[in-house]
Amino acid sequence: MTDQAARSADELLDIVDERDRVVGQARRAEAYARRLRHRTAFVLVRDAADRIFVHRRTARKLVFPSAYDMFVGGVVGAGETYDEAARREAEEELGVEGLPAPTPLFRFLYETPEHAWWSAVYEVRCDQPVHPQPEEVAWHAFLTETELEARLPEWTWVPDGLAAYHRLRAWRRDPGRRASGA
Repeated sequence: MTDQAARSADELLDIVDERDRVVGQARRAEAYARRLRHRTAFVLVRDAADRIFVHRRTARKLVFPSAYDMFVGGVVGAGETYDEAARREAEEELGVEGLPAPTPLFRFLYETPEHAWWSAVYEVRCDQPVHPQPEEVAWHAFLTETELEARLPEWTWVPDGLAAYHRLRAWRRDPGRRASGA
């Protein structure tokens, strides 16, 4: 395990219940191993041309290694807010400073037999050049929505990011859901 992966596995997370209320804390490795529900932030990043930042995760990632994602983000640390985590993770993964505060869109509970986390979905515009973390990002590009849609059936995507993307598309089509933040 690399130093980065070891630090990541030791990161302390808030553990939450089915209503997203903090009920305890655990190290990330324990949360994953025991399927303890925690929090994550997903940030859809657009450039000045309105293209979406898409990347392939490195093979060293703890979860979903070498898969593609249309979001940057990650776990919310213990005591950290979703908003703080969204900005921190976006700046870290993109390799930029001074990013505007990501706009919160909605939250959803992502649960599979292997994973469980509350997910806050955000969007932000990044008009500056990106320099993604080599520990996190193996490849990246900004794609138009049409280019991204064409690759959905072709590439292996992180399942939680793909679920968030499908929810985002549905959310954008439903003005009632947008007004309620659902």
